[in-house]
Amino acid sequence: MEIFDKLTNAAKDFFIEPQEGAPAPATPPTTQFGASAQPAAPVTAGAPGPIAVPAVGQAEQRHLDHIAGLLAGDGKDFGAYMKMVKSMAAAGLSGPMLYQTAYNAFSAVNGGTVPALLASAAQFEQALAADREKVLTRHREKMGEANAPGGAPGPVVQLTAQEKKLAAELAELSRQIQAKQQQLQQVQQQLTEERQKTQAALASYELANSAALADLQAHRKAAESFLNATAK
Repeated sequence: MEIFDKLTNAAKDFFIEPQEGAPAPATPPTTQFGASAQPAAPVTAGAPGPIAVPAVGQAEQRHLDHIAGLLAGDGKDFGAYMKMVKSMAAAGLSGPMLYQTAYNAFSAVNGGTVPALLASAAQFEQALAADREKVLTRHREKMGEANAPGGAPGPVVQLTAQEKKLAAELAELSRQIQAKQQQLQQVQQQLTEERQKTQAALASYELANSAALADLQAHRKAAESFLNATAK
């Protein structure tokens, strides 16, 4: 029957290692045992606050390799069961039949019970949660939100300190510029007043000089006229 042919192929895909250079069978994502499918939370382009979070559409390979290392077991745990589930799902099984058939094949090879299998899944979940907490702690240290005990400050912390230093220096320069501007305004006002006083003094002198010159010239002409006439 066709269903048994698919199960046979799925079992071969799981138990037989692919030859070097042979393409691995496609395995669509499946849910955990007994869990309903949950849509992935959308990645926001920015987070509320002063720091914008870049949009990430795909995890980096180094992170994928790290997670794969956390989920690498002894071949007799829930990780191995998930591989069997994905292999049979690629063969066309789905729903309860998929998980029950995979469990039957898994227990036939590795033994064990359903509670033990689910406990193995819980251990993997705890490992992922613990590793995430470590990464978040290190991330907070890198961002300067927490102090790294005995560790050298990272680039973000160093650049943040440099930013604060430059901002403080710029604020001080701005204060000095403002003070100099006030001094300049005062000097310019004093200069204007002094120029006005100097111009006024010159104008006053010109009046006095021209009046004296006019008076002198008038008397000189009169004296010259009368005295010359008398001398004749």
